[in-house]
Amino acid sequence: MRVYLVIVDESDEALVALQFAARRAAKTNGVLHLLALVPPQEFNAFAGVQATIEEEARARAETLVTAAAGNLLSQGAKMPVIAVRVGEDIKVVRQYLKEHPEVSALVLGAAKEGGPGPMVAHFTGAGMAHMTCPVFVVPGDLDPTAIERLSE
Repeated sequence: MRVYLVIVDESDEALVALQFAARRAAKTNGVLHLLALVPPQEFNAFAGVQATIEEEARARAETLVTAAAGNLLSQGAKMPVIAVRVGEDIKVVRQYLKEHPEVSALVLGAAKEGGPGPMVAHFTGAGMAHMTCPVFVVPGDLDPTAIERLSE
């Protein structure tokens, strides 16, 4: 069984990656892992304020990834594995891949314009040498018809 890992956030790139991975999973009888990242918060001298800020960021990430999972379920997909992790994005993804050797591919979306973004740049550049699975980079300007055709 193939397992596709998608990093879920509020970007258009994440949505394109999620659509592609969901189609691939459906066509290969695979499973999705959805990972929401919560960036580490800057230190605040008031511990109560720090805890509130961190909890709000985590709750927002949990809402985002749960909504993405619900959307997939409404389209007839299997229930994805959902994870929310706090930390620096690249380190968290690397750690997740170590913990989940069953992941068959990391699916990332590229921006429609401009540079590739830090995750794509890292995992297709110098970081590629240490990957335990292939990396799929989905062009950000693909429409649903193209995604369907390419996910065969």
